[in-house]
Amino acid sequence: MQVAFGLKAHSGWAALVVIGAQDRDLQVLERQRLELVDKGQEWAKQPYHAAERLSSGKARKIVERGIESAHRKALHEIRRAVKPFRNAGQQVVACALLVGDPMPDWSVDEILAVHFRMHKAEGVLFRNALARAAEQIGLNLVTIPEKLLLEHATASLSISPKDLNRKLVALGKSVGPPWAKDQKEATLAAMIALQGHS
Repeated sequence: MQVAFGLKAHSGWAALVVIGAQDRDLQVLERQRLELVDKGQEWAKQPYHAAERLSSGKARKIVERGIESAHRKALHEIRRAVKPFRNAGQQVVACALLVGDPMPDWSVDEILAVHFRMHKAEGVLFRNALARAAEQIGLNLVTIPEKLLLEHATASLSISPKDLNRKLVALGKSVGPPWAKDQKEATLAAMIALQGHS
């Protein structure tokens, strides 16, 4: 069975849905929340916010610690999620990640100077950590702009939005709740990645 991962990142965690295809029949094989922050380190969900009122040197150190922590946790979580599929002899053909608009190459000081930049940087931080983790363990990374997800899905799957919604509803019923926006979007991302490798 060919398998694809779909990921939607948030600050400190990500929604993961794993889709498998056998004889053109799609199945949700796994659905889970990946924790990208260590327990007891809630500040690491928003490291730029944690650094906001510190001196420049201390602020950079806190942000660096947050970034290192996110990358370490993302690698651990992706490895853990992939392991049972590889052990079962299933081929994880791709990992799809929903992404936002690219961020300018701001320094930590420039980010901390403007509040909305802190939110943007924290969003990019966890997506980047997941992307790097997927590549580190040899997954084929597919990035999909979140704003264009539906457009990409209907085009790559050659399906109308109405039929696509029916398919998503059916997949959700097959596994039960939770089947919210995060799971649906991660599923669409995985479906696109799987289609690209079938």
